[in-house]
Parts: sequence; structure tokens; C-alpha cells
Amino acid sequence: MIDRTLFSPDHESFRDSFRRFLEKEVIPFHAEWEEQGYVAREVWNKAGENGFLCMTMPEQYGGCGVDRLFSVIQIEEIGRAGTSGIGFGLHSEIVAPYILHYGTDAQKARYLPKLASGEMIGAIAMSEPAAGSDLQGVKTTALQQADGSYLLNGSKTFITNGWHADLVIVVAKTNPQAGGKGTSLVLVERGMPGFSVGKRLKKVGMKAQDTSELFFDNVRLSADHLLGGAAYENKGFICLMEELPWERLQIAIGAVAGAQAAIDWTLDYVKERKVFGQPVAAFQNTRYTLAELQTEVQVARVFVDKCCELICQNKLDTATASMAKYWTTDLQCKVMDECVQLFGGYGYMWEYPIARGFADARVARIYGGTNEIMKEVISRSMGLGGR
Repeated sequence: MIDRTLFSPDHESFRDSFRRFLEKEVIPFHAEWEEQGYVAREVWNKAGENGFLCMTMPEQYGGCGVDRLFSVIQIEEIGRAGTSGIGFGLHSEIVAPYILHYGTDAQKARYLPKLASGEMIGAIAMSEPAAGSDLQGVKTTALQQADGSYLLNGSKTFITNGWHADLVIVVAKTNPQAGGKGTSLVLVERGMPGFSVGKRLKKVGMKAQDTSELFFDNVRLSADHLLGGAAYENKGFICLMEELPWERLQIAIGAVAGAQAAIDWTLDYVKERKVFGQPVAAFQNTRYTLAELQTEVQVARVFVDKCCELICQNKLDTATASMAKYWTTDLQCKVMDECVQLFGGYGYMWEYPIARGFADARVARIYGGTNEIMKEVISRSMGLGGR
């Protein structure tokens, strides 16, 4: 195995610390959370108390001011542990950066410290019943009124952290006639009149991660609830595109970590499980299958580590991030499927982590933009235009 040169001793010390947090505060309760469909609110507060939320945010806003490699480690450890219910990544690495990068000073001061402490849980509402990967097709509107406020109307679905969310960044059309160029991002808080959370959606996998429908019925928003203020009105689509490389790389990081976890679980199992009087690991098919999978995961890890270097230098482009997202999530699903097969009948039992990992992995080829969309992005970067 190639030694990873990406992380410093400080990074690895943090890995040990966060791994202990998962072992104490998350892993023992995850099965219970899967049954109820959401994680306990208290785990967010404990994560905030330990400095595990919004780590890359400046210290003035309650963060730790560390580099993104600490976030990479957190994503890897959550994937390694198979604790897919934890929505820290979306909260800390997607919601908070939108506010940091585009928010007004007042918005940063109001929301970022509460996100860092866990007092507020964040979500972002993009997908709609008829608009998933096609963000230009959103129907939700936030129309400006004579008094300068906005009326928000529409609905969103598949919203991670939606059940717990205290703050939601909503993608809405402030100029519906302008298509993607009329898109803005608005900030909606729990308790606002007209804002309601629908049912928690029951999913094939990621059962502990709360995923909900959100509804907006004439939600009146003051002008200071437009993310970035007037300067960013109708510029929401540009903001979304600028943040996509990091969002998609996070999915790739988790995919590689999940694939490696599957191999590790399977190695332990095939060494112990006996068939026809010998360990499953003694069969050539087992050894060769795992050798092939480990090789492919190692190749993927090297590529993703390079992408992590680039993101830390603000040099990761959308096409390369799309390559990472598409390739690693396809590979993750392949690895999970092969490992389930090596577990035999036990691989289909929910009590085994490989079964849960198999179910959790499938959606990664869909969210963050489907892998078909990833191929479209890549092909266009090659000068191959679509219609």
C-alpha cells in the first residue's frame, strides 16, 4: 500500500480524536437512529462542543480556522465507520461556506457562530419534485414586493437535515422569466410563518439521515434574508456552480472511504468464515476478487488525494471534480456488490455493516448531480457540446 503524504501529524492526531468521538457518541446509537429515521439532536451539540462543526470557518465566527484536510479526514472517518446518518458534511462544508463566501457581514455574524456551535442545524434546499439535477428548472419563487420584502412559494424534496434544520438556504427564482440567470439564494429560518416541514422520507439506505420535504406558502422574507443582499440577487446560479467542485469532491472522498471500509469488513469476515472445511479467504476467487478491488480503490484514492491537494490550492475545476465523483461512486457500488457476494447470505442481513453499506452507497451516484450529468460536464470540458 502506498503511504499517503497528504496529511501532517496534526491531521492524524485529529483523525484519532474524531474517531474516538464517533466510537463514543455515534456508533453505539446509530442502529437506533436508523429505526427512528434521524439522529439525536444532542449529537450535534456534542460535535459543536468538541469543535467538530464548521472547522474551516474563521475563529471570529466560531470555527477553528483549519485547512480543508481536516474536513477530508472527518468525511473519511464517517465513511469508514459506516455512520451515514451524520449530516455534518452538508452542514459544515456546504451550508456554512455559502454564508461565509457570499453572505453579508450581518448574515455571517448572525448564523455562522450558531452553526459552529450546533445551536443551529443547516440545510440547503435545491431539489424539487420536478427538478433534481437540473437546477435551472426550479419552480420555487421568491418574488420581491413593493415594500422590498420577498414572498417565497414552492416546495422542495430530498432535503438532507431537513427535519432538524433551523436554517435553510433555498434556491428560488427571483426573476422567473430569466431562467437560470434569475435564480437567487434565500435564507429561511425555522418558525417563519408559512414555512413547514413535511414528512420524513423513508429511503432504501442512509436510514438514519433525516431527509424531508419542505413547503413554503407565502413565506415573507425581509431583504436581509436574500443571501449576499442586493448584490447577489439573480446570481444564485453562479454561486451554486462555484461551490460544486468541493461538494462533488466530498462525495468522492466518502465513496473511497466507504469502499475501503467494505474491503476491510470483508477481509475480517472471509478469514473467519469457513466453507467446505476451510476459510473463505483460502479460495482463489476470494483472494483475486479482493486483490482487484483493493487495486481499484487504491487507484481511486490516489486520484482523490490529488483532487484534495488541488481544492486546498483553490485549483480544482468542475470537470475534474465531476470525474472524481462519477468514477468513485460507480466504484463504491461495484465494491459493495462484490463484497456482499463474498459474505454470502449474511451479506444480505441488515445487522452486518456490509448490507447497510451496500444500501447507503447507491444514492451517491444520484445526489450532487447524477453521474450522467457528471459525464455531460466532463464531455463539454472536452469540447463535445450537447444540444
